[in-house]
Amino acid sequence: MERPRNAENTAAYPDNMAPPISAAPVPASVPASIITVVSKQTVRPERASPIGDLKLSFSDMLMLSCSYIQKGLFFQPSGTPMAGLLSSLVSSLSRALGVFPPLAGRLVTLPDGRIVIRCDDDAAVEFFHAVAPALSLADFLVSDADVPTMLTKELFPMAGAVSYEGHHRPLSSFQVTELGDGAFFLSVVVNHAVVDGTSFWHFFNTWAGLCRGDPVQPPDFGRSFFGGSTAVLRFSGRDGPAGTLHAAPPLRERVVHFSAAAIRDLKAAANGCGKTNEDSMVNGEISSFQSICAHMWLAVTRARLQLAADATTRFIMAVNCRHRLRPKISPVYFGNAIQILATTATVAELAANGLRWAAARLHAKVAVQDDGAIRQAAADWEAAPWCFSRGNLDSATLIIGSSPRFPMYDGTDFGWGKAVAVRSGCDSKIDGVLSALPGQAGDGSVDVEVCLAPDTMARLLGDNEFLQYVSHAP
Repeated sequence: MERPRNAENTAAYPDNMAPPISAAPVPASVPASIITVVSKQTVRPERASPIGDLKLSFSDMLMLSCSYIQKGLFFQPSGTPMAGLLSSLVSSLSRALGVFPPLAGRLVTLPDGRIVIRCDDDAAVEFFHAVAPALSLADFLVSDADVPTMLTKELFPMAGAVSYEGHHRPLSSFQVTELGDGAFFLSVVVNHAVVDGTSFWHFFNTWAGLCRGDPVQPPDFGRSFFGGSTAVLRFSGRDGPAGTLHAAPPLRERVVHFSAAAIRDLKAAANGCGKTNEDSMVNGEISSFQSICAHMWLAVTRARLQLAADATTRFIMAVNCRHRLRPKISPVYFGNAIQILATTATVAELAANGLRWAAARLHAKVAVQDDGAIRQAAADWEAAPWCFSRGNLDSATLIIGSSPRFPMYDGTDFGWGKAVAVRSGCDSKIDGVLSALPGQAGDGSVDVEVCLAPDTMARLLGDNEFLQYVSHAP
């Protein structure tokens, strides 16, 4: 059954203070034909898979109703002709798929109802080349403005794919979009029942490393950490989990930037300290990420004026289970190994108690996720299997995905230089969805993609209590 579920000189401003941010939206009406696919290649792994069928874990099966993961990178002009760049990408992708054969496989439901990833001689992925001669990097990375989602959505193939559809659609797909100024965007779309964020970026980094000629760190495909599952998901329709998504209301998306200095101050405030230097909060109980999450939770809830004081709000995040289980599972385990956590509070509680209290609630929820708690969650799922409902979030929920710890910049140099920005696709973007990204400078700063209803976004961008820790995103 299913269960609900940018660059501008800011040197005139102190590092932990925000320069003025415009709250005005950017017109989003852009002809879809401005980005055109000019070729599609079928890419096969360079060698046959040695792993055969790979069963889905309970953590994988939870994701069958989710959209594919959509992430990509903007690069400055490489100086390499596009034909040569495409040839290098395709040949290294073939080698990478030989290391990660599940990405070229497909989902198969066995006669007993179990779902596996089948890696056989039919394994292949699609690689697209698109062009946008009328666009430049500056059209996408606009300072003090909304993300141009009508443009960014065209940078990703397989729009609208749901993970269960991996029974008849590729489990991964790739696209290079060449812009008129020579810059380009490289996107990777992967079935969420096959990977979580840790595995996604391990693959992305391996692909880039192979293009540079670096050695490979092989993934771990073991599936023994929860024992042998006999649970089967049953769906009422032949097409898998039913959706309750309704027509998407208008949304605005911004990338807000937290400098390293601002994060240190925010963490100090969450831990009940004053302003701090770089090293004094290293052992603080509440983490930097939890502090940012609490700050977002408070600010967005304040901006949602329609919420009554006694309304229950939820902040949902995922935690990596690899190091929490005993024995620990490999950090390069390939698949989903995450636990989804929901922390609740009323609007009045958040308003009355503030940052330190909200951050402590988030921290407490994460801190108890040890081996016993995770195994109990797995046992509960085995007794009554379910996957996340496909539906819009309620107007009191925030959910944050991705992680500023993922190596989105440091490991993704394909040989033509470091990426200048990360962007996500639009398939999972609904009111209340956040995505955490490392800052491009690699200095401990963090970017957060924020998707909100237009009126909520306008109030958020006018909230000085929120903006005291925010500066422009690069």
